[in-house]
Amino acid sequence: MTDVQRFATDLKQNIQKVIVGKNTVIDLIITSMLCSGHVLLEDIPGTGKTLLARSLAKSFDVEFNRIQFTPDLLPSDITGLNVFNQGVGKFEFRKGPLMSQIVLADEINRATPRTQSSLLEAMAENQITVDGETYSLSEPFFVIATQNPIESSGTFPLPEAQLDRFFMQLSMGYPTKDETVAILHRFEKVNPIDALQACVDVKSFKAIKDQVKQVRVSDAMTVYIIDLAEATRDHSEIELGVSPRGVMALFNGAKALAAINGRDYVTPEDVKQLIVPIWGHRILIRDIYSKRPERILELIMAAVEVPTETI
Repeated sequence: MTDVQRFATDLKQNIQKVIVGKNTVIDLIITSMLCSGHVLLEDIPGTGKTLLARSLAKSFDVEFNRIQFTPDLLPSDITGLNVFNQGVGKFEFRKGPLMSQIVLADEINRATPRTQSSLLEAMAENQITVDGETYSLSEPFFVIATQNPIESSGTFPLPEAQLDRFFMQLSMGYPTKDETVAILHRFEKVNPIDALQACVDVKSFKAIKDQVKQVRVSDAMTVYIIDLAEATRDHSEIELGVSPRGVMALFNGAKALAAINGRDYVTPEDVKQLIVPIWGHRILIRDIYSKRPERILELIMAAVEVPTETI
């Protein structure tokens, strides 16, 4: 077992002390973190989105903050603001909850677009600017946001620029019958998250991320990813195709997933497993009422020739 495999296995097993099932979702979140990406969890209330985010945060020995997004939340409530200190006769900066290493942005689409946009600089540049002063954020910096479906009342749809900042968009989904039984038994007397301990430190995490960068992507695999991206730009049912940022995200995500699976090279299966969670929220469908992004991406994967040489 490689170091990356061991890291992913230990982290996953720690989270599963609280979360029942959801193996694929946990794997994809770990993949995102290894790529310094951010994750958007979209689902109906009560499916465990917040609990999963808290379990992930407690598994890391880092500073964690949860921000509850509401319609009256202001950008300064997130980033912090300068407050005048009469004792010393000058303004002092009081940092906001965004200046943490793992941030849970809960129900992000309940805040106004102005407040949503206050996350853009932090997610893209790992820094925030308040009154012309720039503050760097600590490493690692990871935002895991949750949102209710757009059709729910009292929500503000995330604009394309904000969606593109998220490395992946995932959905928890309902548990199976057996998983529901296990959930009821696990939470019957105590909440297991109260006893959850950190299993990852910052120093080892940085070393693991460096190992992921060493995973090889053949020329044939690189062309395959580019061909898929160009197919989204030329598709008759897609208004807006994948951007270069989206291409880079899939490229890096495939490397991370390969490393998690114990390989030092990328295969077409890595790309196919990631294309929907990484590109699904980045393409704009002409007829969103009758077509779904994942279905169109599946058709594109079926049409684009898969390389036979991957190493």
